[in-house]
Amino acid sequence: MTSKSAKQLPHERRKGEAALSDFAEYVEQQQALRYPSVKQAAAAAAAESSTQGNLEHHEELDDILDSLNLSDPTPRVRLRELLLSPNDADALQKLVDVVSERLSEGHGETVFDIGFENNGESMKLSHDEWEIAQKQLAEAAKKLRADTQLLLTKNVGGDKDGAPTKDGDCSGKVMIRQTPATVEKVIETRIAVVGNVDAGKSSMLGVLVKGDLDDGRGKARVNLFRHKHEIETGRTSSVGMEIMGFDTTGQVVVSDTPGRKLSWEEIGKRSAKVITFTDLAGHERYLRTTVFGLLSSSPNYCLLMVAANNGLIGMSKEHLGIALALNVPVMVVITKIDICPPQILEQTITQITRILKSPGARKIPIFIKNHEECINTATQFVSQRICPIFQVSNVTGENLDLVRSFLNILPHHGRYDADAPFEFHVNDTFSVPHVGTVVSGIVKSGVIHAGDDVQIGPDSLGRFTQTSIRSIERKRIGVPAASAGQSASFALRRVRRKDVRKGMVVLSKSDGAPPKVYREFVAEVLILSHATTIKTKYQAMLHVGPVSQTCAIIDVDRPFIRTGDRATVAFRFVQRPEYLAPGDRLLFREGRTKGLGIVKSVGYDPSKPLMPKQSESNTSGGQQAPESEAQERPDDKVAHDVRVEA
Repeated sequence: MTSKSAKQLPHERRKGEAALSDFAEYVEQQQALRYPSVKQAAAAAAAESSTQGNLEHHEELDDILDSLNLSDPTPRVRLRELLLSPNDADALQKLVDVVSERLSEGHGETVFDIGFENNGESMKLSHDEWEIAQKQLAEAAKKLRADTQLLLTKNVGGDKDGAPTKDGDCSGKVMIRQTPATVEKVIETRIAVVGNVDAGKSSMLGVLVKGDLDDGRGKARVNLFRHKHEIETGRTSSVGMEIMGFDTTGQVVVSDTPGRKLSWEEIGKRSAKVITFTDLAGHERYLRTTVFGLLSSSPNYCLLMVAANNGLIGMSKEHLGIALALNVPVMVVITKIDICPPQILEQTITQITRILKSPGARKIPIFIKNHEECINTATQFVSQRICPIFQVSNVTGENLDLVRSFLNILPHHGRYDADAPFEFHVNDTFSVPHVGTVVSGIVKSGVIHAGDDVQIGPDSLGRFTQTSIRSIERKRIGVPAASAGQSASFALRRVRRKDVRKGMVVLSKSDGAPPKVYREFVAEVLILSHATTIKTKYQAMLHVGPVSQTCAIIDVDRPFIRTGDRATVAFRFVQRPEYLAPGDRLLFREGRTKGLGIVKSVGYDPSKPLMPKQSESNTSGGQQAPESEAQERPDDKVAHDVRVEA
C-alpha cells in the first residue's frame, strides 16, 4: 500500500514544476563537465593552445564562421560543384572526404541534404541535376562501404515526395549508413519504454521486433516476458530487454519465415544499427524496479506509452517526471486507437498536450501523421524541446510504419568519452554454467579488451577485488573489445557470483592506491513533492545510476526544505559505501519520487557544516527533528517510512 499524503495545493505544484525546468538545465551543465563531448574536449584543447599564443578563442564565433564558410583562409568548394561533377575524380574524392567527416560525427550514419549547402543556401537544382547529384552521392558513399536510402524529396515526384515548395527547386534528404567493419562497431541506441500498466508497452515492442501484428489478446507480448507469472497476468514485473535491427538501407531486420522471431545473434550480425529497448514495469508495485531500470540502463531516449482509452494516468506522470528529471528526450506513443471512441481519443490528446506544455515539461508536442512530418521531426530530434507524438494500433498496424521510419533515422545521442579511464557500471549479475560469473551493464567511459586486468567493487567494507576479463559479449555475440556508450557483458575470472551485486563498478587495474569509495557525499537537490518539511535525519531510498540504497540526510544548508526548494544537502549511505563521482545524477523516493539532484562533491567534513551561521542552534534543535517531523506527518506515513528504511 502507498502512504496517504496531504494533497498538494495548485500553487505548490506550479512552484515544483517551474523549479524542475530550471534545475534540469543546471543538471545538463554539470553533466557536460562529468562527460565532456569530443567537440568540447577539442574546443578546450584549442583554447589552451590559443592562450599559449596570447590569442582569445571564441567557440560561438567559430560556429558562426563555420556556418558561413568563413573560418578557413582557403574557401571550401561548394557542395553543388562536388555533386554535379560526375566525371571528375578530384571532385568525387573531395565529396568522399565530406561524407566521411559527417559519418564520423554521426557514429557511422548521417542524413545528407541534397539541394542545400552547409550554410542552408539553396543549390537551385533542376530535375536532371537532382538525378546526377543523387548518383554522385551514392558513388561517394560506396567508396566508404556505405549505402544510401532516399528518405524524402521535394518537387522530384514519386512516392517519397513531400509537399511542393513555391520556388520549384528539387531537393531531398538521403540517409547514408556505413556497413560496420566488425560487430563492435554497430551503432547502438538505447530506448527506455515506460507508461502506466495496460498501456500496451510489451505488445508494441513485440509487434515492432517480430514484424507480425497483435491479435488483441496479447499474442505479440508473450515472447518478451521473463517469468511464468508475467505470462499468466500479462503484466511486466522485471526489466525486460529487446533489440530491433536496421540494415544499411534502413530496412528492419526480420525473419524471412512469417511468425518466427530472430535470435539476438542473428539480428546483431545482420544489422548496421541496433535499437535496444528496455521494457519497464508499469504497475506501481514495481516502481522501484522501473526507477532502477531507467537509471541503470542510461537510455538515450524515452518512449512513453499512453493507452488512448485511459489517458495519462497513474504511473505515466511519475515516469514522465523521472524522464524529464534525467534530461532524456521523450517521445509519446498513443496506443489502442482502434478500440477507442473518437471523443475519448480527443480528450487524451488534449490532456497530453496540456501536460507537455506545462512549466515543468516545457515541450513542443508535434503530432506525426504522415511520412514528411516523421522525417523532418526525426532529423531535428536532437533538440530536447521537441516531443513527437504517434497514434498507433498494434492490431490493425496503423501508423506503425511511421514509428519504424522514425526509429531508423533517430540520431545517436549521449555523452561518452572513449579516451577517459575505463569505468563500467554493473546493472545485473549472472552465473553461467561452464563460464562462471558474468556481469552486464553500460561502459560509461574508456575502452576495455578481453584479457585485461580489472578490479570490481566496492564490497560491504569498501574494498575492490582484483580480477580479469575472460570474454566480452554484446547482444549475445562475442566481441574482442567494448568502448564508451556501449552495453556489454563481461565474464570475470576468480570471482563468485555472491561477491558481486548490482551497483558495483568495474575499473581498470591501478598500481597505486585503490579507488576511493564514499559513505557520505554532498549534492544539490530539488524537492519535487513532499507533504511536510524535510530536515536532517530524514531517510529515503536513493538511486544513483545502478546504485539503490537507503540514505539519511546528515546536513542541510537551511533549517528545512519544502516542495519546490533547491538546497545543498549532505547524505550518508546507511548500509555500505559506494563509488561516486561529482556530476552523477541522483533521485530519491519514499514510495513515490520525492526529489532529484546531482552530486556536487564526495566526502563530507562535519567540521565544515553546510549552514555555518546557525550551526549551534541547528545542533541543539537537531535532536528534536524526528519528534517534530513525526508530529507533522500522519501516523500511517511514519509507519511507511519505517518500512522503507527496513
